[in-house]
Amino acid sequence: MTTREADGRLQFGIFLAPFHPVGQNPTLALERDLQLIEHLDALGFDEAWFGEHHSAGYEIIASPEVFIAAAAPRTKRIRLGTGVSSLPYHHPFMLADRMVLLDHLTRGRVMIGVGPGALPSDAFMMGIDPAKQRDMMEEALEAILLLLAGETVTMQTDWFTLSKARLQLRPYQHPFPEVAVAAQVSPAGPRAAGRFGCSLLSIGATSAGGFDALGLHWDVMEERAQEFSTTVDRNRWRLVGPMHIADSKEQAVADVAFGLEEWVDYFQRVAALPLAPNTENFESLVDALNASGFAVIGTVDDAITQLERLQVQSGGFGTFLLMGHEWADTEATRHSYELIARYVAPRFQGSSESLTASRDWAAENRPEFIGAAGNAVMSAIQKHHEEKAGKAEKVQAAGDAEPAAPRG
Repeated sequence: MTTREADGRLQFGIFLAPFHPVGQNPTLALERDLQLIEHLDALGFDEAWFGEHHSAGYEIIASPEVFIAAAAPRTKRIRLGTGVSSLPYHHPFMLADRMVLLDHLTRGRVMIGVGPGALPSDAFMMGIDPAKQRDMMEEALEAILLLLAGETVTMQTDWFTLSKARLQLRPYQHPFPEVAVAAQVSPAGPRAAGRFGCSLLSIGATSAGGFDALGLHWDVMEERAQEFSTTVDRNRWRLVGPMHIADSKEQAVADVAFGLEEWVDYFQRVAALPLAPNTENFESLVDALNASGFAVIGTVDDAITQLERLQVQSGGFGTFLLMGHEWADTEATRHSYELIARYVAPRFQGSSESLTASRDWAAENRPEFIGAAGNAVMSAIQKHHEEKAGKAEKVQAAGDAEPAAPRG
């Protein structure tokens, strides 16, 4: 088993649940999501992951596979993943078969994110015991990986059966699409990812518990990989966190007055996830989110500081996924992603270093270059005048040598 350090070139993407406050037109909200993915594709973002939820009103994509099928023809290069498929809700054969089909339809741009299911209300409606969801996820993941690898699988569990099952269609990608396991705070995700050699998708990376557990999670990944003779790779580790960036801190705060408080209310009263702090007013909420390190509401420099903080805490990772949230209106939200693509990403990808070096080199040697250029200009002027003078002399000499015309 070998491990690799992250190669230093950070990739960027979005983790889109999505979050849409109730009372909005859901059709328009979904269309806005698709348009956002088109925008990110044009900006050069690397990945987009879409959630699966079936209750609570806010997270309204029921099938990330269907959403990927809708987004693929509207984009050119961005990779599209299920973020995540809740494995206890699906027969593993059917999910694997659908993902292979998507792999072909997207020409190899699909990724498979898996998890146990985030909303207890979803599991309740299907009669699934939340205490069993993580074990069910691991059972289904084992079956899916075997099927994707082309194996013929016979497996009996207390909730699904596979009898000499094999996929008739091989994946477009070789050997099959990348598979990532979701993680919040508990070690269940890293344990499964390490056992099967999958990628890790740290959804709660910036929450208090999730941030503290980052180093531990990777240790678990490496320990499990060694135990099961698999390989893990930091370049395939994704960290998720929310940001809203504007041209100034004051503008960023003004932007998020649009929807931040509704988003926080959802997590406090409905989703029951420890992501948002209890505060007295909007101003203290913004301060608390920034001070806790959970979110960045500020400037490009604030975003860079957060990413550097995550790199130190984790020991290195491969992709940062911005949590889609709609804290701001459409125009401000798109501008935030543009600022990240324009100024934040190059800082972590080395794409502007050679340009800066070239500019500085030209500036440092400007006197020499200007002097040489000035000499070249003066030389050209002198050459021009000498050439004109030479032509004039030739004309004059020809005139002097011409015989006088005879008189009649």
